[in-house]
Amino acid sequence: MQAEAGQLLEAIVARKETERRAGGGIFLWGVGNPPAAIASVLARTNAPVRAVFSIMKSRPKMVDVAPARTVVWRRYIDAQGVNRPLPPHALVTSRGHSAGGTKLRHYALMCRSEEPLLVRRGEPFDPAAFRNAGGTGAPVGASQVTALLRRVAADSDDADYEVNLNAWLAESYWVRLIDPAELDLGKLAMLHTLADLEPENWCKAVAEIRGGLPEIQETKARGTLL
Repeated sequence: MQAEAGQLLEAIVARKETERRAGGGIFLWGVGNPPAAIASVLARTNAPVRAVFSIMKSRPKMVDVAPARTVVWRRYIDAQGVNRPLPPHALVTSRGHSAGGTKLRHYALMCRSEEPLLVRRGEPFDPAAFRNAGGTGAPVGASQVTALLRRVAADSDDADYEVNLNAWLAESYWVRLIDPAELDLGKLAMLHTLADLEPENWCKAVAEIRGGLPEIQETKARGTLL
């Protein structure tokens, strides 16, 4: 994890803690890559999967620190392939462009935590102790940012990474986001004032930032994993 959509990591964690409280423990964490194929199976069977967040060693990219455009995501495809509006307390943003042009999709981890979200230090996280779940079970690649893993060994005490934040995957686990809306300067400014809101005011602010949801009925998505 690192800076994203014009917000520093500390601000993102504070905002996600407010989201977690407003959602009864549920929060969504935006990620850039699509889910592993097995993720939907795990979600449908409610298999316990721990979500581990570790601070990146490299500095955040300038496109994440100061994106030219920022969007908020308003709908997602659930584990059954159904097109749904994001929960009223969930607020996921991202930069509005990718290498291929305008972003039309993004992804998110749906998480639950009964404990407040705080960046912690000290617990090692060793990528070498894991393999990718599904497929050939390849080792964790240096360029992998978000991955579904299975443990094959104990963490080394001198691991390069730490468990800085953790939760459990919940509901549809790892989903594709759709229906982005660009944020104007006023709504971008609102993002920096949300962390201390009470739950009822948080949900009102989220609705305002989203700009209102379009009238789309829940539909079965075609050709999707999640």
